[in-house]
Amino acid sequence: MQPEPMVAILLGLFNGARMIDQQLESFAAQYHQNWALIVSDDGSTDDSRRHVGEFAQKNPDRTVLSNTGPRRGFTQNFLHLLAISGETVPYVALSDQDDIWKPDKLRRAIQALQKVDGGTPALYASRTAICNRTLRVTGLSPLFSRTPSFRNALVQSIGGGNTMVLNRAALDLVQQAGQFAGGIVSHDWWIYQIVTGAGGHVIYDPEPSVLYRQHGRNVIGENGSISAKIARIRMLIGGRFRHWNRSNIAALRGAEALLTAESVQILDDFEEMHRASAARRLKLLKRAGLYRQTTSGQIALIFAAAFGGL
Repeated sequence: MQPEPMVAILLGLFNGARMIDQQLESFAAQYHQNWALIVSDDGSTDDSRRHVGEFAQKNPDRTVLSNTGPRRGFTQNFLHLLAISGETVPYVALSDQDDIWKPDKLRRAIQALQKVDGGTPALYASRTAICNRTLRVTGLSPLFSRTPSFRNALVQSIGGGNTMVLNRAALDLVQQAGQFAGGIVSHDWWIYQIVTGAGGHVIYDPEPSVLYRQHGRNVIGENGSISAKIARIRMLIGGRFRHWNRSNIAALRGAEALLTAESVQILDDFEEMHRASAARRLKLLKRAGLYRQTTSGQIALIFAAAFGGL
């Protein structure tokens, strides 16, 4: 029987003492047991690091590495974790501090990723089960059915970073491209973009792998409720989405040498939309084949293109 491959769990930490213990214990309860934990504390003022230290003491057979983050927000903290995760670990799994992983999370992700040729950048992401403070499940994140691709990634993020697992080729890619990502807003959205843009493979698991706890302090909220969907439509037709896109385009342009020729052409069309007339923007949207996963999202995308929201 083949030994289990090593997985480095990358945990972004910031004032997470109230809920971190349950997340740490969910690591220990994984069916896939060959893992190490790398923590980046981004300037906590509570006793978060003490909780991590106590977990390490309770699990002396585990490798638990604690690092100091860049103190520039959660996105840069995760980019820091990806950068320091080393040159040899075959898989990395991103983790928030206030979720709980299902016991089969790592096993399912690794089994799916092992079906992809090792030289191809591959990214696993899944739905989440949305919970309240007491871990009562209140719903699921949206179920997306359209194929993950760069054409989708430019205008939508479909997998939360708290569910993501990358193979070695994807990690190599992210580490190379990370130097250009200083201005991005969301690390998970950018990871989806750079992996698909470079011709990588994305596995979207419709089965939730994480209990995602809503508690009022989440940096990024859930997106399955009616109010969340309305907020995202407003974001699409307002100016904020346009600002985010400019940041993503700048990061992708920096890493353009890593993209496929087809992706560069799609990016060219997308960038031209920022300075074209309304009619031209709609033509470019169609030519580039950009799409969101739902009908309502696609309609909002068309309106955003028509009125300069992209």
